[in-house]
Amino acid sequence: MRNLRLIVVLAVVYIDMLGIGLAFPILPRLLQQMEHGSIAGASYLFGLLASLFALAQFVFAPLFGALSDRFGRRPLILVSLVGSALSYFLMAAVPDLGVLAVARLIAGVMGGSFATAAAYVADITPPEKRAESFGLIGAIFGLGFITGPLIGGVLGDIDLRLPFLAAGLLCVANLAFGFFALPESLQAENRKAFAWRNANPFGAFLEIGRYNSIYALLGIFVLATFANRASEVIWVLYTAYRFGWGPQEVGVSLAVMGAIFVIGQGWFTRVLIPRIGERNAILIGLSVSVAVSILYGAVDKGWQMYLVMPFAITGWTVAQPAVQGLMSRAVPANEQGLLQGAVASITNLSSIAGPLVWTGIFGYWVSASAPYQLPGAAFYVSAVIFLLALFLALLWSRRAASQPLVA
Repeated sequence: MRNLRLIVVLAVVYIDMLGIGLAFPILPRLLQQMEHGSIAGASYLFGLLASLFALAQFVFAPLFGALSDRFGRRPLILVSLVGSALSYFLMAAVPDLGVLAVARLIAGVMGGSFATAAAYVADITPPEKRAESFGLIGAIFGLGFITGPLIGGVLGDIDLRLPFLAAGLLCVANLAFGFFALPESLQAENRKAFAWRNANPFGAFLEIGRYNSIYALLGIFVLATFANRASEVIWVLYTAYRFGWGPQEVGVSLAVMGAIFVIGQGWFTRVLIPRIGERNAILIGLSVSVAVSILYGAVDKGWQMYLVMPFAITGWTVAQPAVQGLMSRAVPANEQGLLQGAVASITNLSSIAGPLVWTGIFGYWVSASAPYQLPGAAFYVSAVIFLLALFLALLWSRRAASQPLVA
């Protein structure tokens, strides 16, 4: 029964991720078109829209988490899918930048399905196996990025707005599938009374802080996610500028990265983490991520990116589910939604500034005002942030070795 419910919720996440993957390689090109071909202008606007999305999630993710602890995971996932469909249809018909910004705001507000899905997985998974199950969520993300950008690149060559229409239709199909096939995971005895003090980012952050090691693990998670976002945000812009890649080349590269996530989080974490433990997986993963970021910024030919990508399988790809698994084990069953909402909120707090930072760094170092051209500058800065996360992980590891984790 647990495996069946896991398959169903992963299917819902996959279809949702497929919709995002369809639109991912197209949005920067649409912005560049609105900016009359200026890649620097498109870079700044892309960062601004990404920050707007993150701001909405920062504010509303704890509300979704608290509501899911009270009313269950299923209704919150379905509501999120309705909002995602609306946002994509708006983007497909967008006449100007203002409507596009509204669409991204709606997507951010209603983007609680991922955090709620993570709480759903925690509900149905034994504590000692949660890192592996969170790895499966990451694998589904990767699978969505294999198929989504490939299809989106093809559709985008026909019309830049066509991928958004396809994504909206997928969300509608996902809503119908979830309505009929997704059972509730949160039992009545594990539900918690709703409190407004826990339904905002600051209240949720303070509430989960009473559990041992949560703040240290959150710090590691936020820093590493912030650093990892550099490649997510500037990949299309960076590869187009440095290697002259178009939508199809970008789609192929994202598909390869998605394949690495599928293998890494869907299979490799299930083999590696039980053997070496979550702590070692975090330390090894962050160390590899430092090296991968430096190499992404240093290569000067497109094919060399494919030589670097496979190393990411032992990077944040492995460390991320290990951190999530440890955090989930530290919190009781009736506060998994609170935890996942707080994780999403605190992570998106860094994401509000992150896209502006990464696109700003990239945009400046490829602009005429830069002292010299350094398109890989954002990757070098992300390596430094990964290094800070590694340092914090080392401090946490020493402390955690002498203290129990589970609340």
